[in-house]
Amino acid sequence: MQQQREPSASESYFWPSVLAIGLHVLVFGMLFVSFAMTPELPPAKPIVQATLYQLKSKSQATTQTNQKLAGEAKKSAARQTEVEQMEQKKVEQEAIKAAEQKKEEAAQKAEEAKKADEAKKADEAKKAEEAKKAEAKKAEEKQLADIAKKKAEEEAKKAAEEEAKKAAAEEAKKKIVEDAKKKAAEDAKKKAEADEAKKKVAEDAKKKAAADAAKKKAQDAARKSAEEKKAQALADLLSDTPQRQQALADEQGDEVAGSFDDLIRARAAEGWARPPSARQGMTVVLQIGMLPDGTVASVSVAKSSGDGPFDASAVAAVKNIGRLTEMQGMKSSDFAPYRSFKMTFTPEDLAL
Repeated sequence: MQQQREPSASESYFWPSVLAIGLHVLVFGMLFVSFAMTPELPPAKPIVQATLYQLKSKSQATTQTNQKLAGEAKKSAARQTEVEQMEQKKVEQEAIKAAEQKKEEAAQKAEEAKKADEAKKADEAKKAEEAKKAEAKKAEEKQLADIAKKKAEEEAKKAAEEEAKKAAAEEAKKKIVEDAKKKAAEDAKKKAEADEAKKKVAEDAKKKAAADAAKKKAQDAARKSAEEKKAQALADLLSDTPQRQQALADEQGDEVAGSFDDLIRARAAEGWARPPSARQGMTVVLQIGMLPDGTVASVSVAKSSGDGPFDASAVAAVKNIGRLTEMQGMKSSDFAPYRSFKMTFTPEDLAL
């Protein structure tokens, strides 16, 4: 049986040595790359590299010794490699842990910064909201103040208007009272003058009536003889025709009626108080009732002029006549039309 050739010592250590060197280079490269991200690490333990020299002796004992030494060296290199791998893994884990810790710290700082920024934004938003509320409150207070000011101005204006109206009403009332007093005084004066005039007219009428009575008495005495002479002739004249007798009676009645209408207007004009509203062209028709002794019994408006004060003044003027003594002694036939009759008055009739 052919004996298998055993590798030489140099061949046995070549590849493990290359692997160890490459591993060291890789570890140093990783350490260099992660140096900026990891805290300072404790100094690495020195690595002892054993260099084996090839023995030239190829004796059986030497070979066995070399093999034994190679096995021990291989085991030592394996243990060294394992230790280095464990240390490298530990370094890597520590680097990863440090990186994670640094990342966590950075995340924590970022979170804290984010929270601080959010708190700052919330505070700014709160301040802005408070400022907005303060501005709104200020605007509301200003609006309320403007409303209160406007209301006060309106109330003051209203009070001033009320005061002006009150003053105007007082002034108007005062003027009305003064005008009423003045009018009452004028009416009293006119009435006194009218009473005096009526009294004078009555006296004159009495005097005239007495004179007329005396004159009439004398005339009657003179006429009596003449009438006796002319009685027959007068009887013949009156008995000519009934138509002529009626004509004579109508003529005498018209003369009496016309004279008393003028007398009523004249007496009414004496006691008339012209109202301010009286104007030319106004016409009022009065219904007048009289007694046989000439007393004015009733006066009312039969047809108005359209002006109340003028109508009332005309009624008062006729009532102020009182009594017409001239109508006393009138025949019943002559007085009959004056028991109740209508008469028209105008401002011109009452201002005679």
